[in-house]
Amino acid sequence: MSLMNKSLWQRLSEPKDLQSMSPLKKIFTYSILFVWSFVVLFPLYWLFVTSFKLPIQVSDGPFYIPFIDFEPSLHAWKYIFIDLGQDTLRPYLNSIIIASISTVLAVFIGSMSAYALTRIEYKPKLGSIVGFIGIVALVVYLTVTVGMQWQLSLSIGVALFVVFVLAFSRYFTRALGNNDILFWIISQRIMPPVVSVLPIYIMFQQLGLLDTHFALIVTYMAVNLPIVVWLMRDFFAKIPVDLEESAMLDGASRMRVFLTIYLPLAKPGLAATTMLVLILSWNEYLLALFLSTADAQTMPLMVAAQNATRGPQWWYMSVLIVVMVVPVLIAAGFIGRLINKGQLAGAVKG
Repeated sequence: MSLMNKSLWQRLSEPKDLQSMSPLKKIFTYSILFVWSFVVLFPLYWLFVTSFKLPIQVSDGPFYIPFIDFEPSLHAWKYIFIDLGQDTLRPYLNSIIIASISTVLAVFIGSMSAYALTRIEYKPKLGSIVGFIGIVALVVYLTVTVGMQWQLSLSIGVALFVVFVLAFSRYFTRALGNNDILFWIISQRIMPPVVSVLPIYIMFQQLGLLDTHFALIVTYMAVNLPIVVWLMRDFFAKIPVDLEESAMLDGASRMRVFLTIYLPLAKPGLAATTMLVLILSWNEYLLALFLSTADAQTMPLMVAAQNATRGPQWWYMSVLIVVMVVPVLIAAGFIGRLINKGQLAGAVKG
């Protein structure tokens, strides 16, 4: 009997070959995956089901299974896409345009910055930085308090900074390094966005750019740049310097090295960073709330607008959130394929 039990235990705990899992390990692994998949997918299922409920069904719930717990209805879908019509399509297109363009710009500019901070040693003079901050404060004072045209105050600031650097930079001895620059970059994300949103609002108000795609694209790009720099710097640092030196000996410029060597080799990191920045831009609410009203309104604002005087209208919110998830899922599938291809290519090259 003990031999039979031992044989059974061996069959359950030992894999058939080196490339497969034992039955017990397979059961344990798939059980964990099933539970985690349920945790992740159930909120999406709940949203999808709620989008087909009437208000009274949402109030009398919970009902989870269509045609068994409740009779599904297209009431919410009809209201969002037919009754509202253009009021739904405009924020949807705005989100696609603003999120995609700001993501591309943030990833490209941030990747170039990460490459520069990885391979080039910078030593900006501390005195020049302090002088620049003082001149920026002067420009803001002239524009906001004195009422000077921003074009004139900006021209005065540029001229003063050039004169300041030419006249006093040689007297400055203390300089910062790349690590100081990186810390300053990430500190922009440490600071709560609500602290900077009011100055950003005033700036675009003075420029006459409130409620425009340009204002949101530039702001989203600036907010997400620190994340791109920090993530891509780690990927670029792992690329051997010998590849860059060999290419530059053959006459390649730094831009060509960046485009033809660093970006292709860092494709998995580039794809993952792009996906993260796209999600952050797609779901951004606070900046869109301050910088847009009607023309540049995005989907998060429209979802929040469904919280009416009688309470949250979950059926309308569910429809909007379901259609919001679709572009992100498509992008995630496409970018996920790029990540897998990049990892396989790196494995083959190695």
